Amino acid sequence: MDRNIVYPSAIPLDTDLLSVNKNAMIGLGFLAQAVLGTSTVVDGLVCQPTTPASMSVVIGPGSITQFGPVDSLPYGSIPSDTADSLVKMGINVGPTTFLLAAPSSVGQSINYLIEAAFLEADANPTVLPYYNASNPAQSYSGPSNSGTPQNTARTQRVQLQLKAGSPANTNSQTTPAADAGWIGLYQIAVSYGQTAVVAANISALATAPFLSWKLPSLKPGFGSGVQTFASSGSFVVPAGVTQVEVEVWGGGSGSFASVNGLASGGGSGGGYARKLVTRLSPGQNVAVTIGAGGAGGTTSGTPAGSGSASSFGQFVSATGGSLNYQASVTAPENGATPPGVGIGGDVNFSGSAGQAGISNQGGMGGAAPMGGTQNSGSTGNAGTFPGGGAAGAGTGPNSNAAFNGGIGGGGFVVVRW
Repeated sequence: MDRNIVYPSAIPLDTDLLSVNKNAMIGLGFLAQAVLGTSTVVDGLVCQPTTPASMSVVIGPGSITQFGPVDSLPYGSIPSDTADSLVKMGINVGPTTFLLAAPSSVGQSINYLIEAAFLEADANPTVLPYYNASNPAQSYSGPSNSGTPQNTARTQRVQLQLKAGSPANTNSQTTPAADAGWIGLYQIAVSYGQTAVVAANISALATAPFLSWKLPSLKPGFGSGVQTFASSGSFVVPAGVTQVEVEVWGGGSGSFASVNGLASGGGSGGGYARKLVTRLSPGQNVAVTIGAGGAGGTTSGTPAGSGSASSFGQFVSATGGSLNYQASVTAPENGATPPGVGIGGDVNFSGSAGQAGISNQGGMGGAAPMGGTQNSGSTGNAGTFPGGGAAGAGTGPNSNAAFNGGIGGGGFVVVRW
């Protein structure tokens, strides 16, 4: 930030003081830009009913930051500067009150809009004393002793305005659009016969650029939040977040039922991927798909099923474990060899294959990365979560019994920010 230099005995100039103020404004403006960016941001300015309730609302103290020229008009003796821009902040330290009126026709309602804009204006006109070179003992009143008042402050405020919509049948009234250069903040609905505005009548507009996060709520790097998905859903990017770290596991495959004399092989594990997803926008909705574990085969002839893929939007995915093409309902002994794989991640791993059934013992189920394998019993055991392949089914101590296969472990997604 620039600083002025003055010297002993030098005659002080008005620009010495004015430049200090301007340099401070520029420094703070670029600091605000580094933190908030150049988009308009509103903080505070809470709209509430009066106490006791009345037909008025009160907008509390707050601020608006807006990108614009350094100075549209000359600042004292310093010329205007419209070629350079920075972020400026308008601040209201006190409340603002607006009076609303109910519609005059039965069955009608009206929506009001509270809108805001950055306002910079010269204010506080005062008749200033001036130095009189002809008679230093007697000062001039105003420039050239004209008695003309001059503005003594360049203020930066939040300009607030109440805009009424058109009365219409209740539930069909619309909120007026914000005027050019203004930002809509609140909608207030008032019905015929209403004598007081209550909190339920006031709602912030979805497009209002309120600052929804503060520095104390943020943590460096990842660790401020985590969300896990064991079933399909959606991830809504939190306020202040533009990148997330995602881990994805695909579903494991199921195992076939055993048949007389042939134990079934184990299912294969799902794949795994890990990715840093960037360039997200707060409020963005990302679809999350969780792959199901493959179905287990049954002694009545139902075949085993492959695992399904899991994904985080179009950014990263992991496929499910597949079945061995040589395995079948009547020849279930071969383990599932093609495991799932990660796709699109910064790190992509494949799961492990299931083992073949041996003698009267079903094959071990394959694992997904960072998951566990599954040992068989008489009935095929379900795959280990997340993404493990099911263990194969045995054939009993005499190797002449048939048992159902197991289901694969389901997929999983972890999102950190």
